Amino acid sequence: MEKYGYIRVSTKEQNPERQITALQTCEIPKENIYFDQISGKNFFRPQYQKLLAELRRGDVLIIKSIDRLGRNYGEILEQWRNITKDIGANIQVIDMPLLNTNFSHEDLTGVFISDLVLQILAYVAETERSFIRQRQAEGIAIAKAKGVKFGIRKLKVPDAFDEYFDMWRRGEISTRKAACVLNMSHSTFYRRCCEQLKEKGQKR
Repeated sequence: MEKYGYIRVSTKEQNPERQITALQTCEIPKENIYFDQISGKNFFRPQYQKLLAELRRGDVLIIKSIDRLGRNYGEILEQWRNITKDIGANIQVIDMPLLNTNFSHEDLTGVFISDLVLQILAYVAETERSFIRQRQAEGIAIAKAKGVKFGIRKLKVPDAFDEYFDMWRRGEISTRKAACVLNMSHSTFYRRCCEQLKEKGQKR
């Protein structure tokens, strides 16, 4: 039986020390600890894939918290089944020992109880997410009924914008030069010019 550890942090959560410290108490060989630092959008985890390739039946994967396995409970349940059922390894969750599958080796009690707890957690999490979405939708509807506007507010253009817009339309100045003088980005100046042309039904 081999012990393995897995650490994952996002690009926003730069410090993995909390997870490292927790795994150090579990006597895991240093070479058996795998670490990924990834963004929430790009969830390809190269070190995690290497770890799965190393896991064998009877091995133990140790993680600080259950959310290290995935971004949501759908992914967590999928990875949980892959590790405990397909590979036949055990999972030890430091923050929630009730989820550990390796506390009973006499029968399937450990796996059964941990699976049951995980299913309950998944149900509670999904239900809470549904409630949150419902409350958000209700809040937005009430705000709209009161006249609240949503969306990104446009920044006010400089007072001299119209003057330089006319100069640009007549071909007397480039967009980059005008944007520089007005202290605007080139893309913003050009976008506002296009908006002005559209509003006035004009072509340059």
